[in-house]
Amino acid sequence: QVKLVESGGGLVQAGGSLNLSCAASRTIRSINALGWFRQTPGKQRELVAALTLAGTVEYADCVKGRFTISRDNVKNTLYLQMNNLKPEDTAVYFCAGDDANIVTMVRYGADYWGQGTQVTVSS
Repeated sequence: QVKLVESGGGLVQAGGSLNLSCAASRTIRSINALGWFRQTPGKQRELVAALTLAGTVEYADCVKGRFTISRDNVKNTLYLQMNNLKPEDTAVYFCAGDDANIVTMVRYGADYWGQGTQVTVSS
């Protein structure tokens, strides 16, 4: 098991930036897929961005060109740099990890989840 703890959320004006971090309680070198999901009240959790150890990267269409996901296997940390934020990006953002792959993580749910961090973008 691994514990994931997100940080970096907050309140920002539209057009601003935030950098989310997700610290793992143990090495993430054995976790193939890591990703960020987000959820708003009444809606299903959706994938924002994910990457694998092999370098496969996926982004939701609505964040392409604005968000960048990265991982530091030395610091055991996952990041999400969010630029040009929009009010519709407002959500609770969750860090997730899966030993299999991105498809499995999205289709069946991740093996590991963080507790979430609130991101609020004001207009």
